Amino acid sequence: MNWDAVGAFGCPDDGTTPNIDQLAAEGMRFNHGHVTIAVCWPSRSAMMTGRYPHRSGGEGFFNLRHPNVPILPALLRDGGYRVGILGKLGHSTPYADFQWDMVYDQHELGMGRNPTIYREHASNFVSQSKASGEPFFLMLNSHDPHRPFYGNDQQEWYSNTSSPAVAPSKTFTTDEVTTPGFLTDLPEVRLEISEYYSSVRRCDDTVGETLTMLREQGVADNTIVIFLSDNGMAFPFAKTNCYLNSTRTPWIMRWPGVITPNFIDNEHFVTGVDLAPTLLEAAGIEQAAGMDGKSFLPVLRGEAQVGRELAFTQFHQTAGKRNYPMRCVQNRRFGYIWNPWSDGERIFKNESQSGRTFNAMEAAAAQDPELAKRVDLFLYRVPEEFYDFENDPNALTNLIDDPAYASEVNTLRQELETWMESNSDPALKAFRANNAPQANEAYMSAMATELS
Repeated sequence: MNWDAVGAFGCPDDGTTPNIDQLAAEGMRFNHGHVTIAVCWPSRSAMMTGRYPHRSGGEGFFNLRHPNVPILPALLRDGGYRVGILGKLGHSTPYADFQWDMVYDQHELGMGRNPTIYREHASNFVSQSKASGEPFFLMLNSHDPHRPFYGNDQQEWYSNTSSPAVAPSKTFTTDEVTTPGFLTDLPEVRLEISEYYSSVRRCDDTVGETLTMLREQGVADNTIVIFLSDNGMAFPFAKTNCYLNSTRTPWIMRWPGVITPNFIDNEHFVTGVDLAPTLLEAAGIEQAAGMDGKSFLPVLRGEAQVGRELAFTQFHQTAGKRNYPMRCVQNRRFGYIWNPWSDGERIFKNESQSGRTFNAMEAAAAQDPELAKRVDLFLYRVPEEFYDFENDPNALTNLIDDPAYASEVNTLRQELETWMESNSDPALKAFRANNAPQANEAYMSAMATELS
């Protein structure tokens, strides 16, 4: 789900997320909340470990390669919590042998698209926790708005099941939606956007059922509720990239008595690696050694916290085992992206190209030279990108060679190099070679061996 699919974050279309908007009104929303890596399994591994992917061995679609990395649900259980999960089991369980106290996965949840079933299982889990006198941690994962979107021609795969998906409480037509600025407003694009927003609404329905359940169980006032997405929308220039629309997430937290309601934090950057240390501190559980993230509990209490002026994000490998390493650093205005995979010949291939949108853009590009350039950039990229995200959030104008921004570019290059050095990034040697083809290819070869 893109950050701007949520009404409280400025969605231009009405009625997408009434329940999430209510949660935002009761809690804090972060205007600079980012996932660490914009694809589901590695993004969740970063949340569950508090470590950057190359430091946990969670760069791709596999369980952690590095043994003995402390993980959030195990640490919480050791601290007396019951831990449960609904949906996205494999992608949210860092080690395959970890056993949750309650588990229901996609096929038991209307293919992850039946809000009522989520509520029933969540309610039972909370009831059991109350009966045992144990606090609980519940990771509730909607499979919306993942493809296939509601109404899409490809949705038959989840319609024939004993636990069926259901329709969202509102469906969107092409006349009711706005095409994001990083895409091209073509009929097939607008159709897919309308299907996407219908799926966004069904995710919102699941949030509504969950919040109602917490009130009915009498635990709403002493439960921390967190809402965020694991990556941007599955469209070109969003998911599996390092753009603003790739990693920025609609991060909301509600904690009655601690968080000031309807509070917008526009100062601090928080990222996926910060989630685990924050929850551990909130629960009064000792921090695990080796975490890269830092607790932002002071921010939740309304205090300023130094060291939150930048976000470092990255990408490694798609679900199809294709390696497209990227690194990004952002401040409140600018973003710098390094793409060592881009050599003018290697072609980018990700899941978003299977939908209506990319096919429509590629077909229209044959008659539109400007769109052809846009499609070409998506497919081949360039080694370095630099954007004024404050004024160009859709990353339409690459300023990397504009002399007016040379100072800002060098500042963020230096910030990224410092971060790579301090976090033992295996791409550091290639980065220091200033895009020398031989150095980049050496890194790509080593990465292919490491992640094969």
